[in-house]
Amino acid sequence: MGFLKRTNKKFDYQPRYYKGDGNPYKIEHKLDKFRKTTGTNKGLKTKFTDAIDELKSGEGGLNKIIIYIILILVFIFLYIIDFDLSIFFKS
Repeated sequence: MGFLKRTNKKFDYQPRYYKGDGNPYKIEHKLDKFRKTTGTNKGLKTKFTDAIDELKSGEGGLNKIIIYIILILVFIFLYIIDFDLSIFFKS
């Protein structure tokens, strides 16, 4: 009896009110299925090439909107601290 290892009991737990496919406890981002970089990539080179391809194929309009928002916030900040723009121009 001392030589026998105790085996762990395996339970096939199913949540009571879960009605769906797959594992309900799997943590996955909801946008991962639309990205190439989250798959099972082998090697460092393929990871970088997939990331660059995804960056190039992305929407360019979103980057412009972010830049415009940042510029507006910078100008609001400069207005609040009463920054004088005349130091950049020769009089």
